Amino acid sequence: MKLETLRFGEIDVDEKRIFDFVMPIIGFDVLKKFIILEPNKDSLFKWLQSIEDPALAFPIISVSTLNFDYTIDLPDNVVEALKIQNVDSILVMNITSIPQDDPKGTTINLLAPLIFNLDSQMAGQVVLSGSGYNISYPMFKNQ
Repeated sequence: MKLETLRFGEIDVDEKRIFDFVMPIIGFDVLKKFIILEPNKDSLFKWLQSIEDPALAFPIISVSTLNFDYTIDLPDNVVEALKIQNVDSILVMNITSIPQDDPKGTTINLLAPLIFNLDSQMAGQVVLSGSGYNISYPMFKNQ
């Protein structure tokens, strides 16, 4: 299918790669369909593009590509909601905030990761209550 987006123009979308957010992104409860885009293969960042709102795309990153000590324990209700049967089918991404005036001020939301089940194409944002993780963790903390 063709999708006209604000950020990337017209793109071809493989409907098999669309994720159904059964646990919605906080503040965007009415939007359920998203796709992960990788417009720049050399970048650590990907984009979570809304299928239903062409103007909405979140910059996301896999913290596993960074040198962070980040482990999560998914509650049983999340495993059930996303129909997770195999740990190898899980992709964990985190929404980032990149200031236009100072990219070195980029922060990562470690408190509420995005969990993708690559087998079922289901996804959701999960708040890791009691984890001690921050919603605005500096990506370039040591710089």
